[in-house]
Amino acid sequence: MADQQREEYLKKARKLQIYNVIYDTIEVAVSLTAGFISGSAALIGWGLDSIIEIISASTLGWRLHGEIQDISDKRVKKREKITLYVIATSFLIVSIFITYDSVTKFFNKETPDWSTMGLTILLVSLVVNPILIWYKRKYGKKLDSKELLADSKDTFVCLYQTVAVLGGLLAVQYLDWWWADPVAALLIVPYALKEGWEAFKNGREISV
Repeated sequence: MADQQREEYLKKARKLQIYNVIYDTIEVAVSLTAGFISGSAALIGWGLDSIIEIISASTLGWRLHGEIQDISDKRVKKREKITLYVIATSFLIVSIFITYDSVTKFFNKETPDWSTMGLTILLVSLVVNPILIWYKRKYGKKLDSKELLADSKDTFVCLYQTVAVLGGLLAVQYLDWWWADPVAALLIVPYALKEGWEAFKNGREISV
């Protein structure tokens, strides 16, 4: 790939990460507010996952900015390694919290209240996240970037969880399934752990 074309893709990818951080910040504020008001483990877990995605996207933006600034290959690889480790750690932290919170609420049989605010942000995310995933995969392939591809999987985790949380919210409201909320939150954990382990392995493979 020509240097000029690569730099163009790098700038577009970095701008995408900025948009990602802005949207996720809104998502966090709305979902955590709705989650704590309604007592929904799934909404709270979903909001915390978005916090991790902000950290991941910000770290990745830092790595892309470094290459745009033409830092040495060694420093770029070091940033790649750090980014993948941040993504892996993010998956682990989210998995631990979601498991703890969901299991606790399941055994306590805590039923969340209906949340119109939560429903709204979930529906918006069903539109926004597929767009982010598509562009992250596009630029990840163009730049041959394991970090961007890993970050696209992080966003896919958020999308998958969005569907699960939305299903749980509706099941509690219309089917009176009190257990649907914590179960919906737990559905994301196996996938998150798998992708976190993959990001960790990719990070270990980078020599600096």
